[in-house]
Amino acid sequence: MNEPQKLGAVTVIGLGPMGRAMTRALLAAGHPVTVWNRTPARATDLVAAGATPAATPAEAVEASDLVLLSLTDYRAMHDILDRSTASLAGRTLANLSSDTPGRSREAAAWAAGHGADFLTGGVMVPAPMVGTPAAHVYYSGDAQVMRRHAATLELLGAPKYLGADPGLAQMMYQAQLAVFLTTLSSLMHATAMLGTAGMKAAEALPELLASADRIGAILRAVEQVPGTALDAGEHPGHLSTVTMMGATADHIVETSTTLGLDLALPLAVQAHYRHAIDNGHGADNWTRIIDAVRSPRRPNRTR
Repeated sequence: MNEPQKLGAVTVIGLGPMGRAMTRALLAAGHPVTVWNRTPARATDLVAAGATPAATPAEAVEASDLVLLSLTDYRAMHDILDRSTASLAGRTLANLSSDTPGRSREAAAWAAGHGADFLTGGVMVPAPMVGTPAAHVYYSGDAQVMRRHAATLELLGAPKYLGADPGLAQMMYQAQLAVFLTTLSSLMHATAMLGTAGMKAAEALPELLASADRIGAILRAVEQVPGTALDAGEHPGHLSTVTMMGATADHIVETSTTLGLDLALPLAVQAHYRHAIDNGHGADNWTRIIDAVRSPRRPNRTR
């Protein structure tokens, strides 16, 4: 009878909600997992579930070939590992913390300088969904390193490899969160608007969330994959125009002003449309506002 293949050891550094979820997913699959956290008490239940606690970051790193970092940012990685660099050689650091693409590239160079491989990761689901079929994680870095650890990383969520640039996964992560965070802000702005008319959030949010859910479907059906036209530098305005959408942005600013609401978000949106109109693109599709994002400047006129 063939003995079952022994799964590789993995270290998880950082036991916030995400790190804890990763640890549990790896333990459930049968991997030996070593854990370390600044606050040791966070490891108690994970140790009871089968994880091995490390007394120091160096001990944690030395326990495994693959080291997962789930921290507040990349500065935390340096705070923890800068005094343990002698332990890094021959290991792979997969940093799934949030930061900037530039710091991801710097970290990859730092790791290489100490003989370690480096993967940047961006987990695109909340902690309770880690390890479920709904989870996916963006990665970038050396393709061979990614292939070597793909089976293990797949336990956290479907790996989506973007390329060799260590900053690319972080860029995708930040781009996704730009959509997510502005959507959250717009939902709260809209809820506040409706609240001034006496509508409770419990009534407003189901309608607003249904609208948010439909946006992707509307864009795919009506705009016919707007990204293709964007790549070609085309902005056909046969269905919706900058002028039409800009007028709506003006109305939102006026309404919000009248209601005494914060204007930061609606003014930002309005500025994009005014930029396009001021540059003679009022008849183009709303996608023309990307010019204002790519090359920001003050509008040429006010209303």
